[in-house]
Amino acid sequence: MAMTINRSLAAVTLALATMGWAAAGLAKPVTDQEILNDATSTGDVLSYGMGPQAQRFSPLTALNRDTVKGLVPAWAFSFGGEKQRGQESQPLVADGVMYVTGSYSRLWAVDARTGKELWEYNHRLPDGIMPCCDVVNRGAAIHGDKVYFGTLDAKIVALNKETGKVVWSKALEDYKAGYAITSAPLVVDGLIISGIGGGEFGVVGKVYALDAETGEMKWIRPVIEGNVGTLDGKPSTMTGTKNASWQGDQWQTGGGGTWLGGTYDPGTGLLYFGSGNPAPWNSHLRPGDNLYSSSRLAIDPKTGEIKWSYQTTPHDGWDFDGVNEAIPFDLKGADGKVVQAVATADRNGFFFVLDRTNGKFISANPFVSRHDWATGFDDKGRPIYNPDFRPGNPADGGGADGKGKSVFAAPSFLGGKNWMPMAYSQKTGLFYIPSNEWGMDIWNEPITYKKGAAYLGAGFTIKPLYEDHIGALRAMDPATGKIKWEYKNRAPLWGGVMTTAGGLVFFGTPEGYLKALDDETGKELWSFNTGSGVVGSPITWEMDGEQYVAVVSGWGGAVPLWGGDVADYVKSFNQGGMMWVFKLPKKA
Repeated sequence: MAMTINRSLAAVTLALATMGWAAAGLAKPVTDQEILNDATSTGDVLSYGMGPQAQRFSPLTALNRDTVKGLVPAWAFSFGGEKQRGQESQPLVADGVMYVTGSYSRLWAVDARTGKELWEYNHRLPDGIMPCCDVVNRGAAIHGDKVYFGTLDAKIVALNKETGKVVWSKALEDYKAGYAITSAPLVVDGLIISGIGGGEFGVVGKVYALDAETGEMKWIRPVIEGNVGTLDGKPSTMTGTKNASWQGDQWQTGGGGTWLGGTYDPGTGLLYFGSGNPAPWNSHLRPGDNLYSSSRLAIDPKTGEIKWSYQTTPHDGWDFDGVNEAIPFDLKGADGKVVQAVATADRNGFFFVLDRTNGKFISANPFVSRHDWATGFDDKGRPIYNPDFRPGNPADGGGADGKGKSVFAAPSFLGGKNWMPMAYSQKTGLFYIPSNEWGMDIWNEPITYKKGAAYLGAGFTIKPLYEDHIGALRAMDPATGKIKWEYKNRAPLWGGVMTTAGGLVFFGTPEGYLKALDDETGKELWSFNTGSGVVGSPITWEMDGEQYVAVVSGWGGAVPLWGGDVADYVKSFNQGGMMWVFKLPKKA
């Protein structure tokens, strides 16, 4: 019988290949190979980051330095309702359909030519969800006949991409402990790979791999030493060595949320994930480096085993998450040799380049003007700390009401760069980093772990460093560590960046503008006000012979919630979720 069914399926597949999926009234399934080719295929956007490596670079050139001034809206789509808040999503486009996620775990399918809604999935969230930094969602994944996304109650949901009906739903962890998902999943060889948030509640960050068809869990990798992973439902290996850099049982509540997801390099066959800050923030309560928090990890996608790690902020005491995206690229040195490298711009204000085959440290250079906590990094990639800028131990006194000595240090805990993804241009060889210039008063407090309660042991107030700007988009040369140009913005930058072979760099601002700059000079060439702050990530694709650009607008995210003096400055910015799509007018 099985053979009969398989032959029938093969016959149907052959018939569809002959007559065409569209002619049969069906959308074409998305294959693993198409996802691997996403960075070079121009007629779709099949993955978060515009390719598994997340370089956010498009080879399209119809839209360029000369033509971009003619860019106009093609259509717009309102997310509607009262669930506004931050809209940090990056849309996907497949077979003429756009898939975009929104705040409060919503997902829409929209006709990419007209903006007509095809279906909406509105996830039913329970009471008591605990996302630390707004109810955002950053995007979906697509594979076969399904579209996938993570939810604020820590589930991965698979929907039929034609109808929006639930195919399967899998709870990864207990949301009541503080777990939540805001990142976009990653698809690798038929597996849905996801991170998870919750480090601020003292849970342990993990990376998960699920079967794309069934939702069956294939492996789990905890990212704090001493915790044991799983493979095919059975215990696999311990992460690191228990108590090597954590004392007592602190590894059980060590944080390290993997809340921003990961990237994949088919060349090395490795996943690259960042792990968040250790818990609690009060570093005096957890002596040691606290492996593998605030790190970049290379993981085997077949087994979940860690192949190498690099810790950007050992013994973090400032909430310098190491979770920011790690982008594979080829680094050409002065001697002409090419190194398989990976680059990441950290919350701690340094831009790191590593050998992506083995994690060997290559360089660390600052991309912000002030980095009090460390003067730099030594040849082995170890930070050179400045102890005057570590907030004091409450046991030593120095602060009010049992608190430790307060210090002012930069960057702030929201980082020289936060979640907002940078872009790498294969044309210029430059990284374009959305960064922020701010510092903070920070102090430590006593704290004990309680399930579902914030596990910080610290207080803070963020303050801008300069009167004329907080945000700065910077073009960084990864070979020299030099900044080629910068574009200053009054409000903090909180959205993603995209660059193109047409010589353009696209990004949005909290003031509501989508902008295009010259990739060589940083000169502003075009802008459009979307009516609400842009904290999403732009994409571009080709359809019916025309190049389109799309971005989600909708002010929100962590800045209005945690920004201190900065939050007061941005409190009047308009909210409102919208999908904006642009193209050049057709010639008469």
